[in-house]
Amino acid sequence: MSGAARAFLVLNAGSSSLKFGLYAADDLAALCRGSIEAIGLGATFKMKGAVASAFDKAPPLPSDESQATVVSWLLQALRDCLPDSKVIAAGHRVVHGGRLFDRAIVIDDATMAALADLIALAPAHQPHNLGAIHAVAAAWPGLPQVACFDTAFHFGQPRLARMFGLPRSLSEQGIVRYGFHGLSYEYIASCMSDAAGIGPDQRVVVAHLGHGASLCAIRDGRSVATTMGFTTMDGLVMGKRCGMLDPGVVLYLMREKRLSVAEVDKLLNERSGLFGVSGISDDVRDLEASSDPNAAEALDLFAYRAAREVGSLAAALGGLDALVFTAGIGEHSASMRARICRLSAWAGLVLDDDANAAHRTRISVPGSRVGAFVIPTNEEIVIARAMRTLAL
Repeated sequence: MSGAARAFLVLNAGSSSLKFGLYAADDLAALCRGSIEAIGLGATFKMKGAVASAFDKAPPLPSDESQATVVSWLLQALRDCLPDSKVIAAGHRVVHGGRLFDRAIVIDDATMAALADLIALAPAHQPHNLGAIHAVAAAWPGLPQVACFDTAFHFGQPRLARMFGLPRSLSEQGIVRYGFHGLSYEYIASCMSDAAGIGPDQRVVVAHLGHGASLCAIRDGRSVATTMGFTTMDGLVMGKRCGMLDPGVVLYLMREKRLSVAEVDKLLNERSGLFGVSGISDDVRDLEASSDPNAAEALDLFAYRAAREVGSLAAALGGLDALVFTAGIGEHSASMRARICRLSAWAGLVLDDDANAAHRTRISVPGSRVGAFVIPTNEEIVIARAMRTLAL
């Protein structure tokens, strides 16, 4: 292995999925990108890239489909199928970095302890992120590992954008707006000039619309404001999360409906959003294919809340020059993009229906005062760049 090509492994671990990429350490060329979906439910493996065909000889996925065994399987498959590549470091998406972590860091025991303390702020994400780190350490002892945080991109926001109207003592304890999806926003900010001709001085709202969804106001490559807050529950209606909610509703549910903390947590995180409103599905594709009026109303609510927040972030920016769609729904649902763009016509955004249907990069007409664009995100390359910056 002494002459093997050096590579960075990137892992993005979720509750039932594992996205990954392998990048050449010298120039960050993507050797492969892939995913393991439906972990625990009959997992499936997908791979694309220059060396993807090498994985045709990989052993079957383990029948015990825990995240730890899936990560271990992937690491062994990398060893067996790519003997000419030497993984020199692993990088991970970690959803919550709290007050301590404003940039990517090399992981050590103290880091892991600090990140474990943040599990309560991102219980649907943080345990899986940390689980992947533990799995790599167990399967590949001594391999350097890096954590890249979804919250870090938002650290430079104005103080007022991060504050709640709570007693100052609580703010000083860290109960502030952190924001999330930062790796995605960092990528879009880095490439939107080349991809769409959006200048750094333009006032841009980026819509990261997936199962989890948020918007971010960006100017000069920096986060100005965003819709998610202390946790990933705030802001837009999402797949199963309620989004912005009057806190009095929580008190009412506990006081009058006698729901426990655990029951309220489950209601707001797992039974709400598109799933709760439609009563059908948390997947936009299912709802768009349905004739049920509840499905249509759920989609209308998703678009309405997103368009309202476009207006809010335009106010934070002092105007709006461009709206960028990204992530699963943003990149693939022409119908949802059309709904949001039409609700944003007040800003001078005129949709080009043909361009939108064709999923082109620019989906607004040439004379539109506000440009609308579609740019695929790539969180994994942001993590790979961080590893190179750290000189691993």
